Amino acid sequence: MRFIALLTLWAATAAGAEIPAPITDADYGPVSMDEARLGRMLFFDPILSGNRNISCATCHHPRFATSDGLSLGLGEGGFGIGPERRPDPANPPEQRIPRNAQALFNLGAREFTVMFHDGRIEVDPSRPSGLRTPLEDDMVAGFASILSAQTMFPVLSPDEMAGHYQENDVSTAVREGVITRPGGAWDILSKRVSAIPEYRAMFSAAYPDIAGGRPIGFTDISNAIAAFVAFEWRSDNSPFDLMLRGGTALAPEGQAGMDLFYGKSGCSGCHAGKFQTDHDFHAMGEPQLGPGKAERFERHSRDVGRMRVTNRPDDAFAFRTPSLRNVTATGPWGHAGAWSDLAAFLRHHADPSIGLSGYDRSLAVLPAIDLAKPDWAILDSPDEVRVIEAAALPGRPLSEIEVAQLIAFLGALRDQASIDGRLGMPETVPSGLPVER
Repeated sequence: MRFIALLTLWAATAAGAEIPAPITDADYGPVSMDEARLGRMLFFDPILSGNRNISCATCHHPRFATSDGLSLGLGEGGFGIGPERRPDPANPPEQRIPRNAQALFNLGAREFTVMFHDGRIEVDPSRPSGLRTPLEDDMVAGFASILSAQTMFPVLSPDEMAGHYQENDVSTAVREGVITRPGGAWDILSKRVSAIPEYRAMFSAAYPDIAGGRPIGFTDISNAIAAFVAFEWRSDNSPFDLMLRGGTALAPEGQAGMDLFYGKSGCSGCHAGKFQTDHDFHAMGEPQLGPGKAERFERHSRDVGRMRVTNRPDDAFAFRTPSLRNVTATGPWGHAGAWSDLAAFLRHHADPSIGLSGYDRSLAVLPAIDLAKPDWAILDSPDEVRVIEAAALPGRPLSEIEVAQLIAFLGALRDQASIDGRLGMPETVPSGLPVER
């Protein structure tokens, strides 16, 4: 079998494909298990939300392969998990979360130096914190990794975890722009956690200087959550990974899909390397739905993607290339979650020139809610649609056979053990707040 697998790889490489080398331990940073166990509790604990009703797991739940099964999530003002999440009649959301909840697999890998759909958090050695983030000069040092920094920005979002203005002390601090200073949003959350004896004991076990008397800081919370995410959802034992290490060859349809992926379909041009991402940004003419990325005072529903970070017109409607381990389990797909059918997504993604006029809106998974901004404002505007389509990269149409073959290959990227997780969900968390299941 090893000979067959190696022969298959040789044949693909000879045909011009760019087959990656196997993933190894060296591709990941080290993880402290004391940190990971602490981070597990914090990840599932609603104490980090302004109103103590939402955890990281609300939008990144193990039941939905670390996403939420929705096109656009409902954060503050919602209740329930996944597609069953509904608005709270007593305090409904002000709007949907503007972008699809991304999966968390392999974010502890060293090559991940850019985070979020638009890359608004990046490693930048020229900055005092080592990171470029929306906080700019107010960004503090002490985050152990970009993953650590990334995990803690949702707590500042009114629609995700902070809550709406004057609902609680965190949301008020966020609205007033007090984030990193004493008495700011991060300080408030740190003190909440510090007040719980079980957390103090776990932090002392994970960080010797805290055991020696240093107060628990916000970066300690984020570092622990990052350690948990890196350990829990490392994914490198899919059939594809095992084949790369000399194991069993893929099934014929999966092999045909791999040949397409690394060959004439050109998928690997962007989905490159060990984790199938070039960590770059591309405009693919994807449907835009929901509120878009706009300030509260802005009335538009547009999301210009990377351009919102760089202010470069060439970056309009460009979004980050996602990594693909477990991709068949993480739908809906696209930066706005427009596609709940993977085959339909592949057809459009492979050839954006087909346009958005034929998009089937029933493919979006959007719990019913009365909103100030309609979900389809952009797609209902011919002028807006033409601009998005004009920015798209040229593509190559796929036959139905090729679509099926590519889906078979993407299925070979599924690592069920990583979807199931290693430490799993805790029965309870130190705050005593409910764990969403």
